[in-house]
Order: sequence, then structure tokens, then C-alpha cells
Amino acid sequence: MINFPNAKINLGLNIVAKRNDGFHDIETCMVPIPLYDALEMIPAKKTVFESSGLEIPGAEKDNLVLKALKLIRKDFPDVGDVHIHLHKNIPMGAGLGGGSADAAFALVLMNKLFDLHLESWFLEEYAAQIGSDCAFFVENTPKIATGRGEVLAPVNVDLKGDYLVLVKPPIHIGTKEAYAGVRPKKSEVPLVDILSDKSLWKDSLRNDFEESIFSKHPELPAIKKRMYDSGAYYAAMSGSGSTVFGLFTQALPEMKWADGYFVFEATL
Repeated sequence: MINFPNAKINLGLNIVAKRNDGFHDIETCMVPIPLYDALEMIPAKKTVFESSGLEIPGAEKDNLVLKALKLIRKDFPDVGDVHIHLHKNIPMGAGLGGGSADAAFALVLMNKLFDLHLESWFLEEYAAQIGSDCAFFVENTPKIATGRGEVLAPVNVDLKGDYLVLVKPPIHIGTKEAYAGVRPKKSEVPLVDILSDKSLWKDSLRNDFEESIFSKHPELPAIKKRMYDSGAYYAAMSGSGSTVFGLFTQALPEMKWADGYFVFEATL
């Protein structure tokens, strides 16, 4: 069986408070976008994981797809061996949730492949144990995420027909670096209120990571400025970076970027 884990962008990201467990409470809106990995899983005599496409850093045992398999096997020991092939197309360390999507889509695949009959809310509970934004990708529709990112609520955000431009320079921003520079605070205006009116987004829809990360990586505010100069109605860093995206009401003429930049454009 095969499926296609997709990336996401964040519309606003408020770091609300530091938690006793070392994580942070956040408030954000996550929206799926049509940038995909490919994940294949078939029954096998021995569990094998292989990948192609973009190189995946770190040890194989730390891969989130294998963590999803291990987690399912704790409660469902009859889940057999599988041959897994992941084709990696979503860049890593980009704030696009590619690894989290791979894990969540692996859970969905195993649910179908082994007839586990788990409902979405149950899969979301498993996904939340793997990563803070993994649960979002189970239903994979626009959601307001709070808590660590695992508390999800539907939101009426419609980007259909809008044009998306993603640009990631060749820099990696780790989660530790991203959170080191933030000062948690509650937003004065509820995120859902800002999202209800796109005319408010440019001035009111903020990513709290930008303040500290932009000062360390000037390429990022330069990309954001170029998005607005090119007519974006909204531009921001996605998640903890290092991707900057722009939303436009219509497709753009081809834009040239520096060598080594990852660029993705699509109509939503």
C-alpha cells in the first residue's frame, strides 16, 4: 500500500507559555499544502526501511516512521513485519512538518494494511506520542492547534484558488535554537478572530519565532520582503523555519532565486 504524506504551513504561531514538562503551549493554524513525500508499506518476512530522494539525517532507529511502527506494535503485537520505502521530497528542518506527516501517514497505512479499525481520534492519540504536530496530519484538514500542538479544533480557513510560493534557503533551524529566543506571551486577539478576515493577516497574523530567528538569519526577512514586494497578501515563516511562504491571489511570473534554495509553487 502507498500514500503520499503532505507538508503544512502555519498561519500564525503564538508561543503562549512554558510548560512544566519542558514543552511550550502554542496557538497556531495549520493548513495542508500539496507538497508530498511518498510512503509505501507492504507485508514482508523481515522489517526493512529504505529511503530515496532527499537524504534523511540521523540514525535510522530515530526515524519517525519506524517510531510509529514500534508504537503500534506495543498494543497490536500481531502487526507483522513490513518493507517500508519512503521517498523524501519535503525538505527537513524547514517548518513544513514533513517528518511528522510521514509518521502520521504511516499510522494510517498500518491501520488499513492490518485491519486495525482504529478511528481518527485514536490514531491522533498515537500520533501525539510521536511528535507535537503529528496528530494534525491524521485528518489533514485546516485546524487550530493548541497545547503542544496536539489539541486540534476545526477552523474555517479557505485558501482554495490562492497561489502559494515556498522558499527555503540552505539553512537548518533546530527546534532548540528556535525556542531559545522566544518570550512566551498570550495573544491579545484570539487567532480565530484574525483568521476570519484575510485583510488583517499582514499586520496581525504573526509567527513569534520570527523576531529572534530573523536577526540570526537575514536571508529569511529578505525572502519575506520579496514576497510582499511581489504582491503577496500574506507572507511568513512556517513553523520554526527555515521556510518562508507567500500567499497570492494569482499566479506569478517565474521568480529567480539564489542557487541552493528550495522553491515550490502551487495553486491551492
